Amino acid sequence: MKTLLAKPQRTAGERSAAARELKRLDDSRLVAAYLEGRSEAFDELVERYQKRLLNFVYRTIGDRERAEDLVQEVFIRVHRHIHRFDQTKKFSTWIYTIASNLAKNELRNRSRNPLVLFQTIKKNWEADHRPLQFEDVHHRPDDLYRKRQLRELVEWAVAQLPEHHRQVFVLRELEGKTYEEISEIVGCNLGTVKSRLNRARNRFAQLVAPYLD
Repeated sequence: MKTLLAKPQRTAGERSAAARELKRLDDSRLVAAYLEGRSEAFDELVERYQKRLLNFVYRTIGDRERAEDLVQEVFIRVHRHIHRFDQTKKFSTWIYTIASNLAKNELRNRSRNPLVLFQTIKKNWEADHRPLQFEDVHHRPDDLYRKRQLRELVEWAVAQLPEHHRQVFVLRELEGKTYEEISEIVGCNLGTVKSRLNRARNRFAQLVAPYLD
C-alpha cells in the first residue's frame, strides 16, 4: 500500500529567502509567479502598492477611511481579474486605472466637494522634476505652527480645483506618473492631460501665491 507523504513545510529561513526573492522581481514577473501558483507573490504586490494607492485615493477624495475601503476594493478586483491582465502592459498603470475609476465613482456619488490634503508645498517647481516633494524634511519644531497653517491653505486651494484637474495634478506631481500613464489611467488623450495639468498648476499657484513668503 502506498504511503501518502505530506508536503514538506518550509523552514523560516526558506520562507525568508523566498520573500527576498519575490521583492527582487519586477511587477510583471510577480504577476507571472502568482499565476503560476505562488500565492505569496500577490501578497508582495499588495505590500508594494497598498500605501501608494492609499495616498493617491486619499488625496483624490479627501476621506482616509473611505480611501482605505476603496483600496481594499482595488485589490479585490485585481485578485478577481488578474488572469485577464495583459502582461505586455505595465501593471502599475492597470492598478492605478482601477483605483482611479473607483475614486471617480466615489466623487460622483457625493454631494460635497472633496478636499485633498498636502503637508507642505514648494513655491516653485520645474517641469522635469517628478514627483514634487511636498514634505519639508528641514523644518524645526518652531516651524510647526506655520506648517500647519500652510497645510490648511493647501487643503483649501486644492479643493478649488475641478475634479479632473485635481486628478492629473496628483498623478503627475505626487505619484510621478508619465503623461502616457496618466492618459491611460484617466482615459483621455495626451493633449488633454497636458492641458488639464497646466491649468491645474496655474490655478493652484494663483490661489496660494498671495499667502507665501
